[in-house]
Amino acid sequence: MIDLNDIVVFARVVEAGSFTAAARLLAIPKTTVSRRVAALEREVGVRLLQRTTRSLNLTDAGRSYYQQSSQALRTIEEANLRLAEARAEPSGTIRISAPVGFGSHFLIRAVVDFLALYPKTNVELRLTDDKLNLVDDGIDLAFRTGTLQDSTLIARKLGVTRRLLCASPDYLTRYGIPESPADLARHRCVIAGPSASAAHWVLDGPQGQETVVVTGRFAANEMQAVVAAALAGFGIAQLPQAMAEGLIDQGRLQRVLEDYTTPAGGLHVLYPSSRHLSPLVKAFIELAAGRISNRADTA
Repeated sequence: MIDLNDIVVFARVVEAGSFTAAARLLAIPKTTVSRRVAALEREVGVRLLQRTTRSLNLTDAGRSYYQQSSQALRTIEEANLRLAEARAEPSGTIRISAPVGFGSHFLIRAVVDFLALYPKTNVELRLTDDKLNLVDDGIDLAFRTGTLQDSTLIARKLGVTRRLLCASPDYLTRYGIPESPADLARHRCVIAGPSASAAHWVLDGPQGQETVVVTGRFAANEMQAVVAAALAGFGIAQLPQAMAEGLIDQGRLQRVLEDYTTPAGGLHVLYPSSRHLSPLVKAFIELAAGRISNRADTA
């Protein structure tokens, strides 16, 4: 039976270019390296290396054997690394980016629980609705909602996002409650975007998808500002479901057009590479994914 250690020694000889260099790399005597390669050749029944006093070359059979066996060795090394990572307790600092609304109303609870569960960890949370460059900004993982742009980042879908139509009780007392999407055209709306002059809201409802043009006195590209304006009575706003439900339960906002939501969008977590994903990052992704899977809509 072929000894796997003999294959490892053979591969290191090929990669190092000589028996001497391989022996130094493996921290074993040169005679042991030679003996193991000879034992492997006897087991496979073919010469793998042509040796002279000045050179060491692969035979055709040796080249083919190295290509296949080295690939298998890398697979085994990867499996060992994954196993070691899985057994390791997460530690160190993880840098996370997330949209303001999602981060402040959902993700922060996951962060608190993560820190309690893993005492050797630290979390640096950047809440912003801007799309940061993960590599340039040193971000380990980012949560993104909506449609993803083409990217070299690894993306994992965790759930869906929807927005509800809400307004303050004071606003609805003064201006009335819309009964259909068409009624939104005569209401003041708080717009999540760059301009208050006009916006197109797409809604999913009993009759399918409808698009309405809305206007208002206030627009902002940051969700916390949109929430503040809705609470202050400046109009009807589209708010992430997790954020809206808490304010509705408190009586600070009231849902309108309850049969309508925005079309479902994706909630993804992104990270620079899936290779050698650290136990720290992997543990946080799994914790957040578990929380999100328990909710039909997260943001």
